[in-house]
Amino acid sequence: MADSQLFEDTFTLTSLNAQKYDRVSRIFGTSSSNDTTFTLDVNTELYPCAVGDQVQVVLASTLSLDGSKDDGKGWREVGRGEASLADMFDYVCHGKIYRFEEGEGENMWVFRARALAMGKVFVSFGGLLLYMEGPYKKLTPLRIDYVYLLMKK
Repeated sequence: MADSQLFEDTFTLTSLNAQKYDRVSRIFGTSSSNDTTFTLDVNTELYPCAVGDQVQVVLASTLSLDGSKDDGKGWREVGRGEASLADMFDYVCHGKIYRFEEGEGENMWVFRARALAMGKVFVSFGGLLLYMEGPYKKLTPLRIDYVYLLMKK
């Protein structure tokens, strides 16, 4: 994982709910290690999904391959021919982490005979929401304001 990549895992989509909106579905997934789950609203017109699909999910602080900060430069201002992390993925969003909950007490989880503190992360990508729950240690790097979501099958 590069310095700009705060979280990376492969998830299997376990269910899909497309009842509320025409082009947006809420997808649910479990990580390959079964310790992290996520719920994500996805524009399925741009990124079609099906139950059983395996998707790689990356949350990054910048799209620069060298990990340098954006410095107010938006993702649309990448120069022609200039490579970015987005070039390697099929679905990319920019959003704000609006809530991070630390696990303690009832938020402890027993995994492989060890008690793990669980963390919860809530991100909004212009109204499309991401909720992620997993080991606190794995989600701790997400204690920042803004992230890029990158996904590919």
